[in-house]
Amino acid sequence: MRAIVYTSTGDSSVLSLVEKDTPTPGPGEVLVRVTVSGVNPTDWKARSAGRDMPFPEVTPNQDGAGVVEAIGEGVEGLRSGDRVWVFGAAHGRPTGTAQDYTVVPESRAIRLPDGVGFDVAASLGVPAVTAHRALTVHEFGPQRLAPGALKGRVVLVAGGTGAVGHAAVQLATWAGATVIATVSTEEKAQLARRAGAQHVLRYTAPDLAEQIKTLAPRGVDHVVEVSIANNATLDIDVLAHHGSIAYYADDGGESFTVPIIPSFAKNARIQGVLLYTVGETAWAVAAEDITGALEDGALPVGAEAGLPLTWFTLEQTADAHDAVEQSTTGKVLIDVSGDNR
Repeated sequence: MRAIVYTSTGDSSVLSLVEKDTPTPGPGEVLVRVTVSGVNPTDWKARSAGRDMPFPEVTPNQDGAGVVEAIGEGVEGLRSGDRVWVFGAAHGRPTGTAQDYTVVPESRAIRLPDGVGFDVAASLGVPAVTAHRALTVHEFGPQRLAPGALKGRVVLVAGGTGAVGHAAVQLATWAGATVIATVSTEEKAQLARRAGAQHVLRYTAPDLAEQIKTLAPRGVDHVVEVSIANNATLDIDVLAHHGSIAYYADDGGESFTVPIIPSFAKNARIQGVLLYTVGETAWAVAAEDITGALEDGALPVGAEAGLPLTWFTLEQTADAHDAVEQSTTGKVLIDVSGDNR
């Protein structure tokens, strides 16, 4: 089988295409024939210079979609022929989805509802699971997402057109929230509206706080934040009493300062979110809720749904990584099987 590998960290030039034997699933594992591999910032960052090699040889990319080819001993929830989406394929393991076949634990391969395309499936993973967790960390309110679960709540999504922001807009809208998204350009504003955001604002506006307060006079119930280093003061200013903030990235800086009196006066709750350390229980809950959203058709992709797709071949994996590193708008996908574009 074909596989993309690297044996030392560095820029995308360390990636190479090799031939390998098709692996065999062990106990509790499944072998997935990969049709589409999804690329995320975490993939090029794990490969970048200055990082330690976790294994002598690594195949990158956490996310993907495909068909179960074989199952290992003890696997009960999946069978050969099942269409699945895969997340965390390379988490704690040497082989991700940038190859024809990958082996993952059963819990990281989730059966797809009928009619869901592999382009949608490969766009889930890191963004959708992160967005789910970011929407359910608050102490007051539901810990699950379903239609109506966020009814009556106002959710602010900073950076509403990134992969996580896009998923957060879609999931929050599906769950009944009123969604305010912030973006940088009119082009991205159009994408955020297509994703389902009822209100879209420019985060560069000098009166952004006043605009948000006009839309949410009693305050924002929850913030999904990509740049808390830049936005902590704003977030606290527009937050409702007992509101919450979930931040999942360090865009804009490695530290942040929170206004103390306004934040404790509002009983604000601030929580970090990292997909890889939230635990198996949170992953399982996210997979169940995301499946529900898929069944309702709530997570479409493509420019018409607010998430433009940029496609590459497996041989072009280095170019795909560069595209993500260069902040290409939308989702970068690798058509591993050659049948998906």
